[in-house]
Order: sequence, then C-alpha cells, then structure tokens
Amino acid sequence: MDKNLNDQEVLLVVEKDSNELKAVTGLNDDGTPKTVKPEAKNEPDFLKFEKNSDVLENFFSNFMRQAKEPTHFHFFKVPLEKMGNMVIGMQELLKNPENPTNKQMLDEQRVMPENFASKQYQPIDESRINWEQLESIGVTRDQLVNTNSLDKMLNWQKSPVLFPIQGDISGVHIQTDARLSFRENAEGELSLRVHSVRLQPELDVPLYGTQLTEEDKKNLLETGNAGRLIEFNVGKDKTINAYVSVDKLTNELVILNAEKIKIPDKLKGVDLTEQQKQELREGKGVYIENMVSKNMKPFSATVQVNADKRGLEFHFPDAQKQAQNQSEKIKQGEVPNTFRKVKLSEDQKESLKDGYTVHISGMKDKKGKDYSGYMTLNKEQGKIDFMFPGQYKEALKSGLVIPDKRHKVQVAANNEGVKPEATKKVNEPMKEGQTQPTEKQQEKQEKKEEQEQGAPKASRGRKM
Repeated sequence: MDKNLNDQEVLLVVEKDSNELKAVTGLNDDGTPKTVKPEAKNEPDFLKFEKNSDVLENFFSNFMRQAKEPTHFHFFKVPLEKMGNMVIGMQELLKNPENPTNKQMLDEQRVMPENFASKQYQPIDESRINWEQLESIGVTRDQLVNTNSLDKMLNWQKSPVLFPIQGDISGVHIQTDARLSFRENAEGELSLRVHSVRLQPELDVPLYGTQLTEEDKKNLLETGNAGRLIEFNVGKDKTINAYVSVDKLTNELVILNAEKIKIPDKLKGVDLTEQQKQELREGKGVYIENMVSKNMKPFSATVQVNADKRGLEFHFPDAQKQAQNQSEKIKQGEVPNTFRKVKLSEDQKESLKDGYTVHISGMKDKKGKDYSGYMTLNKEQGKIDFMFPGQYKEALKSGLVIPDKRHKVQVAANNEGVKPEATKKVNEPMKEGQTQPTEKQQEKQEKKEEQEQGAPKASRGRKM
C-alpha cells in the first residue's frame, strides 16, 4: 500500500439497476469507466486521488465529454484504507437505493459527475420535461423508458427508435414517424425537437447556409459521412468546423462541432499512429487492422467519426455490401428469411409482402431477455420497420398500419381472450398462426377433463 494511505480515496462505480460496485482505473475508448474488482490485489490499478486534487476534475471532464450515456453510471468515493468493508455495506444499500435511509447513507459517498464538467455536458434534469407536450403528440413516459429512449434523451441524444407522431400544427393534422430529442433555446428553456423521417437526405439544400460539394454528397450516400470537416456559420460572426453525417433512421443531415470529439490514443487494443489520429480528426475513414472485440475476437474495419452517433463508428465492407443487397431486394418486394436472428414463417413473409403489419416474438435484447413487437415491410426505404406493442396500438388507432389477417386469430386469443372453437379449452398461449390445438395440448386437456370427471376418457389414439 502507498505511504500516504490515510489521505487517499478511491473512485467506485455501479451501473444503473445493479448493486455490483467496481473500482475505477480509467476510461475505455468509448468513454465508459474502465474497472476492476475492488480487491486489495488490484490496488495498484485503482484511480487514487487526494482531497483537493484535480484528478477527479480531469476524469469527470473527460467522462462527461466522451460517454454517450453518463447517467447509466453512479459514482462514489471511499477512503482506500476502509474500502473493503465499505464496499460490502454499500452493495447491501444498493439493493434498495430508493429507501430513504439507504439513499441518505449512499449520498454521503456519492460523486456527481456534472459538478466537475461544464454545463454543455451536464445531463438534463427530468423535472424540466414537459410531459403534457409529449403526450399531445402521442408519446408517454412509459414508451420512452421501454424503448431505452429516456436515458439517451436525458443525455442530449436522440431516441434510438422511431415513434409514430400525430398532432395538430396551425390547424393542420400531422402524422409521421420521428426520433425525438431535447434542446435548449436561447433563453435556456428546454424544448422538444421532432426529427421526422425523410424519403431521402436533402443534399441539394444549403445546410446552415453552406452548399455541400459533389464529393460530400457522394460520400454521404455511400458511407453516411461527408468524410471531411466543413465550416458552418452558426451565429453572428461565429463559425465552427463540423462533421456531417446522415441519420440512418430519418435521413436527416446532422452536424457535430469538431471540438466535441476527442480521438483516443488507443482503439480496441490498437495504438493509433499520429497520422491515423490526424486523419480521424479530419473526418476521414481510416482502415485499422487487428482490433479486439468485447468477445476477445480480432477484427479489422474502417473507422470514422459519425456526427449522428457523436463518436467513432466502424464500417465493415462485406457487411455493408450485404446490407445494401438486402435493401435492394426489399425495395423489389422480397422478404428476408430472418429478422433480428428470428426465422420468419412462410405466413409471416406472405403477409409482409401483402402490406400487412406482422407480429414477431422470440427476439432477445442485449441482456438476453425475450421481447416481441410488430414489423412492416418498408419498400420505399428498403428496410423492415419495427414497433413495440405500445407503438403498434397507437399506429393502429391512427390507421397507419394494416393488421395481419393471418395473425388475427392469435392476437384475439392471446391478447383479447377470444379463441376459435377448436382451441377454447387450451389455456396456453397460441403460437404464430395457430388455429388448432397441438397434440400435446390436446392430451393435456384430456387428462385435465379426466381428473375433473373422475373417470377415464376413451383415448383418441396417438400418431405413430
């Protein structure tokens, strides 16, 4: 241990909805905390600091600038010499962090990142949100939470999914799909911004008064990025150098001030050369070999700053070609065999071809949990549009989707309690397109009837 042990403190971090504390050692390439287990053997790697030092200020300034979702992490500082016992106690408190007593004790050790960062990187206080304004266009807080949109929007990002929007503007009723974000106006008031879907990027219209070159347009259509820094006039006598990219969900052109991007010295285990870092700063694509993924698998890709993602993105030539080929096939009315790793049935594919919105289940999120929703073939944009059940209900009310006729029986059975005669006695949820009980369901029901009647029932026989 260090000589000045009594004066040193350690920074601990826990992810949202978890109680597993870890010791911070630095920052990863994506701005998230780099951590180790808070054990004595890892003490040399801990990010240690003394009171009134600038270590925390430097760490959180970089964290708030680089991390895409700062509010996903909660930080605490504890004395190094007492760390072991305090970690055990704090992890118990974190099992129920909203308990007033637990919260009070945790707050004594809590560190607020925004206290160490400039205002532009501070997350939005949820109490500032005008929920009535959101509900007036058909969006609720539950929808934002269920689609992992609220956290991102509180961190000044756009919602990761499209929402069906409807409302009246100057007496005109508007219906569209859009991503949502929050912005501050000149008076510091928080306002909702709606990013509507466009059929294609508006490349011929001046962007903040600047006309894009033919090379810019070509790059934006091929890679989604302009590939260079472009100067924009954003106010009275104020210009910025910015990256320009296409929002792949809405086709909106997005600009990002180059000052808000920090190019790392190391990326996915590879030390970047000065030339590579300079080219990345200039917005160019740089091919980098032998990087290592989270699963410890080596890979190579073209890396480039993406203004919409507010950071670096990876281009995989083969995958891009496959995506482009699939997009072209969808535009011609061909339906892919799978969606998000779930195999589509022939009934589902036929319904999608006919323009119906189809229910799909069995998909898994990043945490391995099952989820379901509804999909529609978007021939114009060459992709499949996906909606969660809440979004589907709103779209159905507004007449924006056509329910799948083949799926109507199953929806009525599972969601509305209405079953066809052949399946009225089946208590289990029906599968896609099911209108008859399965053999196992039939046998299970017969056994149940035998128990209820107290006498054996003549067997209907089994298939061999």
